[in-house]
Formats: sequence, C-alpha cells, structure tokens
Amino acid sequence: MDIFDKCYRYTDAKKVMAAGIYPYFKVIQSAQDPEVIVDGRRMIMVGSNSYLGLTSHPRIREAAIRAVEQYGTGCAGSRFLNGTIDLHHEVEARLAKFKKKEAALLFAAGYQTNLGVISALVAKDDVVIIDRWNHASIIDGCRLAFGQTLKYRHNDMEALERILTSHPGKGKLIVVDGVFSMEGDIVNLPEIVQLARKYGARIMVDDAHATGVLGKEGRGTAQHFGLEEEVDIIMGTCSKALAAVGGFIASTHEVIHYLQHIARSMMFSASLPPSCVATIGAAVEVIEQEPERRAQLWKNAQRVREGFKEMGFDTGLSETPIIPVIIGDEQQAFLMGRALYEHGIFTNVSVRSAVPEGRALIRTSYMATHTDAHIDQVLQAFRIVGRELGVI
Repeated sequence: MDIFDKCYRYTDAKKVMAAGIYPYFKVIQSAQDPEVIVDGRRMIMVGSNSYLGLTSHPRIREAAIRAVEQYGTGCAGSRFLNGTIDLHHEVEARLAKFKKKEAALLFAAGYQTNLGVISALVAKDDVVIIDRWNHASIIDGCRLAFGQTLKYRHNDMEALERILTSHPGKGKLIVVDGVFSMEGDIVNLPEIVQLARKYGARIMVDDAHATGVLGKEGRGTAQHFGLEEEVDIIMGTCSKALAAVGGFIASTHEVIHYLQHIARSMMFSASLPPSCVATIGAAVEVIEQEPERRAQLWKNAQRVREGFKEMGFDTGLSETPIIPVIIGDEQQAFLMGRALYEHGIFTNVSVRSAVPEGRALIRTSYMATHTDAHIDQVLQAFRIVGRELGVI
C-alpha cells in the first residue's frame, strides 16, 4: 500500500473549491489592520486576532526595526545552545512581571508552548484533565504526554469533579483555555480553582485570547477573576494582542527551570528571532500604557454582539471580542462566508475539526481600531446575507 493513498483519496477541500465557496488561504496584500487588501480589493477585516490593533503601532514597529539593526534577522540556533540573547531575558522578565509570576520562558510558537509544557509535566503516572473545547495545541500536547488524558464536557464542573474524584493519589494537571477561541466564552475559573484545591490538582490556563483583553490591566483570565495567585501556570501566545509570533509560559522559578531543560519543543526548535522578541516586549508596554485601547475593543465587541442578536443571529456563548454566528450546517456556513466576502467582509468559516460536528459557524473577532463606520458596514452585510440565505 502506498502511504500517499490517503492524499489521493482526500477530496473534502476540493469539493468546496469546485463549488466556488472555499474560504481558506486567502492572500492578504497589506498589514493586519481593520481594513486589508485581498485580491486587489479593500475589505473590512473581522477575522483577525490582533485585538488591540498593535501590529501597525509606530512604537512597536520601531522596536522591531531596532532589534534587527542590533541583532540581525535571526539567532541561528536553539535557546538551549547559541540562540539566547539578552533581549530574550529582558522580555521574559517583563512577561513574568506582567503575569504576576516569578519567571517566564519564551517559545518559538504558541502551539509549541502547549506541546512542550504539557508533555514535559505529565509523566507516566500522572493525569491531565482538559475541557473538550480546548484548543488543538492543548489536545496535541496531551497526545505527546506519557500520562493519561481525561476530557470533560465544556465548562461542566460536575463532570470535572467526577474525574478528579476518581483519581486519588495521582499527579493531576487541569489545562483549560481562558477564552475559548471559537465560541468566545470564558472558562469557569473560580469553580476550577475550588475543585483543584479540594483534590490536589494544579491548574494551567491558556491565555492565548485573554492576554491584553481580559482583566482590568489586560493581564488575562486570572486577573479577570481576581485569581492570579491561584493559577499555577499561565500560557500565552504572542501572535494575537502581542502583535508578533511565539508563545510563553509563566510560573515559578522551579517550574520554568525544569521546562528549560525538559520541554523538547523549546530545546530542539530555533530561537524566536530578535524582531519578534522586541515586538512582544514593546506590545506589553503599550498594553500597560494605553488602557483606552482595551476599553474601545470591548465597546466595539458589545455593539456587534447586540447588533447580531437584534437581527436574530445565534452568537452562541460569546462574551468576549470573539463573536461567532452559529450556522450549524457546513455547506450553509461556506455559502455565508462566500457571500460576506463578496460584500467586502473578511470572516473565518469554522467547521470540523475546529468546532463540534453540527456547530459550523462564522467566526468574527474585533479590534480596538475598528471604527463605527467599519461596524456599520459589517452589521449591514450580515443583515443582507443573513436574509438572502434564510439564516435570519
């Protein structure tokens, strides 16, 4: 049997392409701003995770340029060997302080962060417990771990407690998204903290979509609930509100020291380049100094969510700047994504395996830099397309 047979048999994407409604790998010809150029035409971007609109911030761009001028374009090796520069340590210290932890460690990608941390911490006799709606990187990190993986229904605390009760004496790590990336809802962290205390489990929160967004000062999910001292490990990505690429983990000195020497996805990957590291540090500074961006982000999100609901759209569990429109049927979701594209609105069509079967959706997400005029156009396009397709 030819190992490529599965490639020849795969036709799912080709069928969508043939129907003229394929929404993926669109080539953007401009910066990731509220308006982008795609196929030579200007569109409103509501599919970006640049929540605070920092990818074009002058101070952040200048920081990246200065880093290239001083350090060059890359580190030419792994952090473990020759790829650590003083800038890495400076930014890790800033991230640790921002997240109210003792230390932090940068990885080359958010995906690699979850893979490396979970697989390093969860040993043969341990269990890792996760929400079924967790991000793919968490699920794949669990697959790499030698311990047992146990899943509970989304935000179902009774199901979580049953799992915790049934594994006494084991090392237990609960890993959850702070903000769930498809539905835009927030984890029930207060109850998770209570259960973790009761049953001797540690907690790791993936703050990919919460950093810069949740909390009075944008420090994330734990600050949002006033539980910063109760969360053992905070993971974050740098490709969203932090305007770069990469990932980081923040915890105690001992945990970070262990991960530096055990987390394979960090040890055996090339180091995050200087321009990205400088961008991350500058973005944290802007988050701290420009809280009005976060205030505007939430104002924009609230207006869109209320607008969608008034039209009759199902926005699922959303309570953040991630606002889905639940369609259900995949074909209908593809059709709606294409129709919105024709109206100049760039969205994300999410189907299996990004969402549960039967819950296909149009994922929209908003920036602090969207104007009232942008939002007016988005709402108008959704109203027209929704009526045309019979969704509302």
